[in-house]
Amino acid sequence: MTAPTATPPVGSTAIPSQRQQFLDVLKKEHETTRKVVEAYPADQSEFKPHPRSKAARDLAWTFAVEEALILKALTNSLNVGGGLPKAPDSWNDVVAAFKQNHAGVIDALESARDDDVFGTVKFFTGPGAIGDVPKMDFLYFILSDQIHHRGQMTVYLRMAGGKVPSIYGPSADEPWF
Repeated sequence: MTAPTATPPVGSTAIPSQRQQFLDVLKKEHETTRKVVEAYPADQSEFKPHPRSKAARDLAWTFAVEEALILKALTNSLNVGGGLPKAPDSWNDVVAAFKQNHAGVIDALESARDDDVFGTVKFFTGPGAIGDVPKMDFLYFILSDQIHHRGQMTVYLRMAGGKVPSIYGPSADEPWF
């Protein structure tokens, strides 16, 4: 029996670390979300498809806040108490914050050590409950939530008269052939 080695056999591919895997997925998904946000007509930022729905500006603000939450988790400064910051009044300020916060997350992830994504963060574990959540679970939860809200944003985009870009495949507005 051969002892395991740290070096992958010739011809095989090393499996990226969990940090690198998350970074790769986040970059890819961000580009898609960015396309959706940039396609949204800024003059329709207060559009709501239903009285109980958020305005488009507030929905897009979710992306900026979630990027900030990822950065706080990475820097061990996440505090779920105290509520979330209010969205800026301007669509352009919301979009700029989203891009700026994402750039900060990418910088943090690229300069982090692989084990910086281990450990736990305090986060919601159920209605009215806060507990320890593995940091990687938290990072993927936030990314999944962002993808969910991106889907909502495409509905707003279509209803506001914008063109929905390709996301995971062609759209009616961006066919592939």
